Amino acid sequence: MPLSLDEKKAVVAEVAEVAKSASSVIAAEYRGLNVAEMTELRRQARTAGVYVRVVPNRLAKRAVESTEFECLREDLSGPLVLAFSREDPGSAARVVRDYRRANQKLKVRLVAYGGKLVDPADIESLASLPTYDEAIARLMAVLKAPVTRLARTLAEPHARLARALDAVRQQKEESAG
Repeated sequence: MPLSLDEKKAVVAEVAEVAKSASSVIAAEYRGLNVAEMTELRRQARTAGVYVRVVPNRLAKRAVESTEFECLREDLSGPLVLAFSREDPGSAARVVRDYRRANQKLKVRLVAYGGKLVDPADIESLASLPTYDEAIARLMAVLKAPVTRLARTLAEPHARLARALDAVRQQKEESAG
């Protein structure tokens, strides 16, 4: 059943809104997937905070216009599902990569990140980008390391003194005993 003009406008507006706030997008060919397999992909995407939508290519081209994903416009063809990363750049890539491990029917056709097309074979490098929480944890570890080393260095003379006094005490006990 074809979409009415108002429905088409609503789809374009919805996808455009998501594209403006997304950090990366993956367009994958879903030919050969049945309804249960697509439902599983959508479930995994929803869990990861990824927006997944099958959009007619004409409408997708209009939706990505004036966004950083305008680079996709020329290559949108065939039955494609769009997966937008809303939380971190690698979330859509992780969802697609993990789904493809179980189902090889899903074929990655286009990957865009930072306003540029990326080779679809490089989806693994995009998927390996840390999440926001992982990046903060790594930053905190880097910031904490020098302070920890300084504290150990400052405490070392006191620890040496304590060990020396303990050795003297043990020596006196042995000689007295």
